[in-house]
Amino acid sequence: MQTPLQHLPSQPAWVKEFKAFIMRGNVIDLAVGIIIGAAFTAIVGSLVTDIFNPLLGMLLGGIDFSNLFIVLSGERQATLEATREGGAAVIAIGVFINACINFIIVGFAIFWLIKVLSRFKEKQPDAPPPGPTTSEVLLAEIRDLLKSRTPQP
Repeated sequence: MQTPLQHLPSQPAWVKEFKAFIMRGNVIDLAVGIIIGAAFTAIVGSLVTDIFNPLLGMLLGGIDFSNLFIVLSGERQATLEATREGGAAVIAIGVFINACINFIIVGFAIFWLIKVLSRFKEKQPDAPPPGPTTSEVLLAEIRDLLKSRTPQP
């Protein structure tokens, strides 16, 4: 008598390989890293948009970076968002400046994080040098046999 599972087709080999790949430790670590990275990016974005840009804008005479843009075609409105909603083509210089500041802050934070983590990483003991290969051992035995057969002066 056949069970209901015997009627199901077997899984293709690539499905089994994919399952093995996805369950490897480094893939899961990478997924966790991406999630943490996304959360960190949101924090840095808020830091730049809500803290740095207003301070920098105040120091530079009241410039609002979020509304720093050039209209290529169409009508200019009071804000970048309103101008875009009006259908105008714009170069959003302020948005680009924000992205550059975000990149610099994230890069700087990652630099310091790796620097601190490398201090805590256990130093690996020096591995002993690898022994001779099988070929080298056989060649040494042949050499020694040849030396023992030749007469010494």
